[in-house]
Amino acid sequence: MERFEPMVAIDVATKEEALNLFDELAADTQHTPIVKIGMELYYAFGPGIVKQAKQRGLSVFLDLKSYDIPNTVHRAMQVIGKMGVRFTTTHAAGGTEMLKAAKAGLVEGAREAGLPAPKLLAITELTSIDEHILKTEQHVDLPLIDVVKNYAQVAERAGLDGVICSAQEVKAIRSVTQPTFLCVTPGIRPDLSVHDDQKRVVTPAQARELGSNGIVVGRPITQSKEPIAAYQAIRQAFMEGE
Repeated sequence: MERFEPMVAIDVATKEEALNLFDELAADTQHTPIVKIGMELYYAFGPGIVKQAKQRGLSVFLDLKSYDIPNTVHRAMQVIGKMGVRFTTTHAAGGTEMLKAAKAGLVEGAREAGLPAPKLLAITELTSIDEHILKTEQHVDLPLIDVVKNYAQVAERAGLDGVICSAQEVKAIRSVTQPTFLCVTPGIRPDLSVHDDQKRVVTPAQARELGSNGIVVGRPITQSKEPIAAYQAIRQAFMEGE
């Protein structure tokens, strides 16, 4: 099964903090860490922050969760396709037409730039959502796992490469999708007593056992006193087993 290096969520407040983390992670010459650049950093510093990461030899997961009418998403994805990132995201809730437009725009942009197309991952339900929120706020009567499975099938039929989901949902998703369909899982905590704002969490080793293709880890690395040591320990548990 394809397994990717841990994706480090660079959810920090300043450009200096981000660049310091880039430098530390790039110092691991044996591996090529993947940094996840989300809305906070990208909205503050724009495409330049992606270039800074790539200049250090890091792979980039640009997590902007595109969600709009199909034409708008298509054009946005054309731009992202030209940036040379490795992964990006959109919301499965946008529907089949939007998902197909996202994939087409990404492929077109990458082709124009002479680059491989990034992997396009669909957000199913955020890991901050639980059954209570699903029913009382989103007014969805289906069980959460059925909602996630449906979104995964919609994304696969639309030609996407995989989904972002809880590791606890990987087995269920694999029961309704092809073996090559990717499951990338946030909500990773080496210490399960620390959830922060995540609801559905697992350890790196549990994510490996559950069949995740990739894990997204933020605060346990970025807020560590020794980020590179934290990264290497998490990588060991996920990539090679404890």
